[in-house]
Parts: sequence; C-alpha cells; structure tokens
Amino acid sequence: MNELTHFDARGQAHMVDVGAKPVGHRVAVAEGRIHMRPETAERIRAGDHRKGDVLGVARVAGIMAAKRTGDLIPLCHPLGLTRVTLEFETGPDWVRAAVTCEVHGQTGVEMEALTAVSVALLTIYDMCKAVDRGMRIEAVRLLEKHGGRSGSWFAEPATGEQT
Repeated sequence: MNELTHFDARGQAHMVDVGAKPVGHRVAVAEGRIHMRPETAERIRAGDHRKGDVLGVARVAGIMAAKRTGDLIPLCHPLGLTRVTLEFETGPDWVRAAVTCEVHGQTGVEMEALTAVSVALLTIYDMCKAVDRGMRIEAVRLLEKHGGRSGSWFAEPATGEQT
C-alpha cells in the first residue's frame, strides 16, 4: 500500500476502477471525540437540551452522512451500505462517537465510517454551540477495517488516550 491509487501515471486525479475486484463483505470501524465543558456534557446526558435529543439527532445525521459519502468526497465510490451503527459514550467532559459500516461490495467503507463520525460530532457541536462555543473535535480515526485484498487492519492504540 505504498502508492496513491487516486492518481494516474500523469499525476491526475481519477476514480479508481473497482470493476474487476470481487464482491466481498467489508467492514470499517471509526471513532472520534468532542470535548466540552462538564455542564454541556451533563445537559447532553440528561437529555434536557432545549434543541432536543442531541445524541439521537447526531446518530441520524451520522447515518445519513455515511450514506452520502460518495456525494461529499469527490473520488469516493457511492456504496449500497448494508449496515451503519453509531454508538455514543459520554464522559464528564466529552462524548465519543463510534461507527461501524458494512457493505457487500468491491471497495471498502473506511470513508463512510470516518464521514459518519465527523458529521455526528459536528452535529453535536451545532446543537450545543449556543451554550459552549469552545467545544473541540479531535481524534477522528479509523480503528479497524476488514475485507478486500488487504484483509484486516487494526489501529495502534492512541498514545495518552483517555477513557
């Protein structure tokens, strides 16, 4: 995996031809966090934010984003996703989003998982910015992927990661 596949021999961007690849079951898992003031996190946990169920809206936004990744990332293939799950974990001053995307197809779903996490966290920011503009989105990353020619891949544990 040493070459950039989205560039042709002349260095021009192109969409990778996956037509000859076999259809396979492919899975990707991604995560990210949004840090905030403790009182903001408490409002989210309590579900008493004046805009409504922050995590419920963020879950739907993330799932919708996964489905639209091919429209958002210029050289990404549109995929018929077979499953998208988005789970949240809340801490004293943060929310962690974790997404799993699956497809039976000819290309992986890493971009869909990363897009879903990013949009879910941006949705939390959008819904809570009136009470906490200093929120910080960070550590959006691919945790694992399965399927395809390269098989399975797992991220190294993040250094200094808080739980």
